[in-house]
Amino acid sequence: MDIRTETENDWSAIYALNVLAFDTDAEANLVNSLRKCAMPYISLVAIVEEEVVGHIMFTPVELTDFSSVFIMGLAPMAVKENFRGVGVGSKLVNSGIEACEKLGVGAIVVLGHADYYPKFGFNPASGFNLSCEYDVPDEVFMALELMPGYLSSKSGVVKYHEAFASV
Repeated sequence: MDIRTETENDWSAIYALNVLAFDTDAEANLVNSLRKCAMPYISLVAIVEEEVVGHIMFTPVELTDFSSVFIMGLAPMAVKENFRGVGVGSKLVNSGIEACEKLGVGAIVVLGHADYYPKFGFNPASGFNLSCEYDVPDEVFMALELMPGYLSSKSGVVKYHEAFASV
């Protein structure tokens, strides 16, 4: 399996994968929207035998009252059903974290499964005095500092790109 940055040739396969993974086209349309309006973004694919079997995207989020922070939101992530549970998602997350570090991102937030993301170092964002703009349980909104202490003097509400409102 190879993990690499998406190319325009991957876009239709990424769209189809997100439709299958989420049972609607909302996330697939979100990915297309974010490509156009969320900069910078990281979009990686997992390839097996020239087939896109996984996709992950990271886009900037805002922290109220702290305009100078560089935080990315991990969303969405999709893995083809017959490739789940074999490490595709883990490789995508780890590769995405590395790409964020190279870009100089200070922290990453994710709204996701409380049993999955902690293995990558994510912890409840409330422990960093961060809250989500969406009404979600505390344990599913998590953060990961890529630079030690990056969030220590910050607090506030994390706001996702307006394109997320359509999901």
